[in-house]
Amino acid sequence: MNYLGELISLVVAVLWTMSALAAEVATKRSGVLVLNVWRMALAFLVSALLFWFATGQAIPLMAGCDAWLWLLLSGFVGYFLGDWCLFNSYIVIGSRFGQLFMTLAPAFTAFFAWVMIGQALSWESLLAMLVTLSGIGIAVSDSGGTEDGEPIRLKGVLLGIGAALGQGLGLVMSKIGLDHFTSNITANQLEEYGYVLPFGSNLIRCIAGTICYLAWYLLSRASHHRSGGDSPHLMSLIHDRKATIALLITLFSGPFLGVALSLAAVQLTAAGIASTLMAMTPIFILFPSHWLFRQPITVRSILGAVISCVGVSLFFLL
Repeated sequence: MNYLGELISLVVAVLWTMSALAAEVATKRSGVLVLNVWRMALAFLVSALLFWFATGQAIPLMAGCDAWLWLLLSGFVGYFLGDWCLFNSYIVIGSRFGQLFMTLAPAFTAFFAWVMIGQALSWESLLAMLVTLSGIGIAVSDSGGTEDGEPIRLKGVLLGIGAALGQGLGLVMSKIGLDHFTSNITANQLEEYGYVLPFGSNLIRCIAGTICYLAWYLLSRASHHRSGGDSPHLMSLIHDRKATIALLITLFSGPFLGVALSLAAVQLTAAGIASTLMAMTPIFILFPSHWLFRQPITVRSILGAVISCVGVSLFFLL
């Protein structure tokens, strides 16, 4: 099929839309910590099973210390710090605006790639950043604001920027770690299961995310216990049917299916075309967020989302 890669890219955008909406539901019902402990632990389990099935090893020990270091750091920055900001932004400003701020991630990726690995930061990239920022500025200045009709709060803006920064920096760290991973294995190993190396890299990142969220959860529980207060229990999510369904949708449409299909899309079509189509989540999410959370849809919010997506496309098409 001539346009299989393009079709898969659109499916990925839909999956990431589903993931964002489901994450907002689960976060508001169970809290950021409880949701992410489950989310990261299940993502680790699924990734380990996949890697074991492909290579016979549950954990990619052959990656080497340098690859493990960079990928663990990437998991800490991306899955822990970045996703903490993202999921909290869902509570403050909703998934629609949270995903809109994620269009800043390519700008942060370009900046950190320039700083850390010497990739050129061209005037085209600077133009794309400016267009993306303009679109976000138009959308967040909308007087309609969030579902309660209030303007976008500064806290939500900072959380959205933090989420995009975490994803951008985490992606560059992942690239460095994956490059080390590739160089540390033999040519025969690379030929045999090179296709699964991105999943192995993501598995290491999941380890960092799981450890960080679990440690923070245990510290939070201990702090609440000493003060005599109450804190959410891990099993509270399992006992909440809607939160459990939302968690499963978030897991399989995001870290599992979303990641796998995004890799397939890049293999089947040009990376620029795939990335542009996958960046349409802020547009796709407008009507579902209105239906689920009563977030108003205005001309300004649509215009801002479209401009920000055009800005993302310029990173890859100029």
